[in-house]
Amino acid sequence: MDIGLGLPLGDPARLLDWARAAETHRFASLALLDRLAFDNPEPLTALAVLAGATTAIRLQTQVLLGPLRQTALLAKQVATLDRMSGGRFVLGLGLGSREDDHEAAGTPIRQRGIRFDEQLRALREAWRGTTVGPRPRTAGGPSILLGGFARPALRRVAQHADGYVCSVPLASAARLVAAVHEEWAAAGRDGQPRLVCQLNVAIGPPETVDAARRAVADYYAFTGRPGMGDPVSDPAELIDTVAAYRDFGADELVLYCYALDPAQVEALAEIRSRAL
Repeated sequence: MDIGLGLPLGDPARLLDWARAAETHRFASLALLDRLAFDNPEPLTALAVLAGATTAIRLQTQVLLGPLRQTALLAKQVATLDRMSGGRFVLGLGLGSREDDHEAAGTPIRQRGIRFDEQLRALREAWRGTTVGPRPRTAGGPSILLGGFARPALRRVAQHADGYVCSVPLASAARLVAAVHEEWAAAGRDGQPRLVCQLNVAIGPPETVDAARRAVADYYAFTGRPGMGDPVSDPAELIDTVAAYRDFGADELVLYCYALDPAQVEALAEIRSRAL
């Protein structure tokens, strides 16, 4: 099982330190989530900068809110990043359920599913054709991962994607993953979808953990559910949890870090070695 790092949101300039440390400690990927009406770095822009600061680590959006973006321009941005990163980019996409994001983008939230289906088809067509350049380094475009929870979202994985981003806790993941496999088989797809899971973490001194909890609480405040997404901070618990995701069959587990201190990278590398 690969282990990736989800990057913190609060200080974009420090992400260069995170990227270099992650590559030094041989993490598989760097991931960035996406919001529009929130104080976070724009993920395609940020990952383009990090691509230039690294040489081998995978770069992925987890997940980019596709319906907020104009499709032809998105196809060009993704192809450029895939080309300039040497094929290291993975495009994670999702619908986006926050009304404030869609309001800021001027996109109708109730039409996002239809818009997303059209966009997924159009992206592949753009990457195979000649109207939008440059051609991506990866033939047919980079690998696509899709997130989501409802049955139509899980069906899209089989119709349009190479894998599934499962962002729910492990206790709730089995039902969703089973549904993805059912849809994959029904669509006549060979092999299995790549399964990428994610887990909020905070490792380090109390001030680091407290900073992560505040950042997570701020990010999930819209849910009205105290403790939503609370990070795992006990090293022994995290070792057991990482091992449990491995046993579950995840191809990759992305450890999302909300505190800004890049010293967490080395601590998480030690936990990875003990868990795997």
